[in-house]
Amino acid sequence: MNKNIYPCIWFNGRGSEAGKYYAETFDGAKVTHDSGMVVTWQAADCNFMLLDAGPNFKPNFSISFMVMCETAEELDRYWERLSKDGKIMMELAAYPWSEKYGWLEDQFGVSWQLYLGTGAPQKFVPTLMFTGVNNGKCMEAMEYYTRVFPDSKIDGVMKYEEGGDDTPGNVAHAQFYINNYMLMGMDSSMDHGVQFDEGISIVVTTKDQEETDYYWNTFTSEGEESMCGWLKDRYGISWQITPARLMELMADPDREKAGRVMQAMMKMRKIVIADLEAAYAEA
Repeated sequence: MNKNIYPCIWFNGRGSEAGKYYAETFDGAKVTHDSGMVVTWQAADCNFMLLDAGPNFKPNFSISFMVMCETAEELDRYWERLSKDGKIMMELAAYPWSEKYGWLEDQFGVSWQLYLGTGAPQKFVPTLMFTGVNNGKCMEAMEYYTRVFPDSKIDGVMKYEEGGDDTPGNVAHAQFYINNYMLMGMDSSMDHGVQFDEGISIVVTTKDQEETDYYWNTFTSEGEESMCGWLKDRYGISWQITPARLMELMADPDREKAGRVMQAMMKMRKIVIADLEAAYAEA
């Protein structure tokens, strides 16, 4: 599994609280960083970022997180914890695809699908729902992402048939890998009233400027630039293209130098490592 790709969830004043909540909810989870604005937590080698950045955006279930549970007891523990003060979307029950499964939103509005199944290569799997203007584009999107990223593949697709619960030919469920990081996807013809936005983004940590330029230029050629390394791709999914060097410079114990790097980054669209280095070295 690639640890340099991971989801980022937008919060409004409750990021630290949420980080502690998830660390207490999932087995073996722990908060690995908390600066107030940025919180990171980890469980089962999967990384999450929580960005406490105000009321502009909030998560919605166009991107949910599939949790692959090894036992019914484990699933029940997570369900009891996450459903408290949350919202049930699909009742915990037996379904054709799993003997025990449920879908809910927790008290922070983050959506989780709890699935009983053993042997999964990744514990937490971002799951993309292509609905509204994106309905029917799941297969196209997976083919696109697996072309963009190296070490990628589509690994199983189930489609709706005539007489099914959705438009025939739409993807009912699929899984795919981008640079050895697993995601899932589905189509939905229902009017859910949600779309991909900055409420949940995907961070890609790049090794150098060449790799940064590649992802930035590829996604924005049919998407939309934003600030501070953020962009939207052709489907409206938000990505953060973040050089590893940026994180190293901002973590410097010399807070004056780190602050100059932060100020330089805040003025950028695409992150330019040489300009960060210049700000860091400024006399």
